[in-house]
Amino acid sequence: MRQLRLSPRHACLGLAVALGAAACRQDAPLADPATELVPGVDLPPLADPGGPYSSDGGTVHFDGSRSVDLDGDALSYAWDFGDGATGSGVAPTHDYQIDGSYTVTLVVTDSRGASSLPRSTSASVSNVPQAEMLLAAGDISTCGGDGDEATASLLDANPGTVIALGDNTLHGTAADYANCYDPSWGRHKSQTYTLLGNHEYDPGTADASFDYFGDRAGPRGKGYYSFDLGAWHVIVLNSNGSHVPFSAGSEQDQWLQADLAANSKQCTLAVWHHPRFFSSGEPGYTSSGPIKILWDRLYAAGADVVLNAQMHHYERLAPMTPDGTVDNARGIREFNVGTGGESTAMPTVIAPNSEARGADFGVLKLTLRAGAYQWEFMPVAGASFTDSGSGSCH
Repeated sequence: MRQLRLSPRHACLGLAVALGAAACRQDAPLADPATELVPGVDLPPLADPGGPYSSDGGTVHFDGSRSVDLDGDALSYAWDFGDGATGSGVAPTHDYQIDGSYTVTLVVTDSRGASSLPRSTSASVSNVPQAEMLLAAGDISTCGGDGDEATASLLDANPGTVIALGDNTLHGTAADYANCYDPSWGRHKSQTYTLLGNHEYDPGTADASFDYFGDRAGPRGKGYYSFDLGAWHVIVLNSNGSHVPFSAGSEQDQWLQADLAANSKQCTLAVWHHPRFFSSGEPGYTSSGPIKILWDRLYAAGADVVLNAQMHHYERLAPMTPDGTVDNARGIREFNVGTGGESTAMPTVIAPNSEARGADFGVLKLTLRAGAYQWEFMPVAGASFTDSGSGSCH
């Protein structure tokens, strides 16, 4: 057995655990003059969680590197962050969601299976960004139906920031906004951001949308912009390439790259109307090639979530790379939410990596937190399809 020269405190603690000796003083220094450890006893390791820690904003970087194995074996680390979450590794990072003081506990285990006694420290966090509620759907209103009123009732009952995902009216005219959209989703206009779908351009320009929403539709004639929502950065893009190009080198593409480079948030959400991946009712039609450039830029920058509409159903897809390969480490999770009230139909041609689909009218609710998000598809009254889950930011 390898011999280590340890401080009296380390030696005493190790022997106490292994041989049932009396407890040692917890305030004894770790760097006392070394003493020779008698070989022949398989001693457990000693955990040292460091700290105490403090954070302004909720993110705490822990350091267990002062932990030691009395026999010189490699260590594994098991952290309990005191808020129901756990972690591993010698120096993990954890994002707390609520201000407060937490008791953090570390147990280390050596390569032969011997574990330390739990040792605790404290983490005090303040000014944690509060969770933000985001409600989204597209393909929303017609004057001949009441689906938009049913989904607007969900907005009534769940206060938050609203994103209208395009095709907000059937023909994109000022009359459509006044007579069809405004009586339902218009109740939440003051907290709504929007993007431009293809129907917004039915009159030839999207002027009616810019007139109705003002700067909440982005700069007139462009329709792409960004804003911060709590701990998240939200990017709104215009996927109507024949009106506002988004191909490589275009003005919108250059703006997107600059916006991503300037973003200081860990978590990024991007929204536009036409999806990259989708199920449909047409054989072979499950992806859009031109949209790939948007995914290329977002994936390279570590974006987390994309919201689209256009297809008149709800769909959640696995986290993917721009070419459609599942990537659970860095992939972008896409939601298609074309369930705002106009019309819906279940797809018959299912996209690779599609994880959930539904054709009930409803709204996607995202709860955006520092470092994480939760999703819940909320169906209108009388409907039954639901989908929920959670994810972490890259």
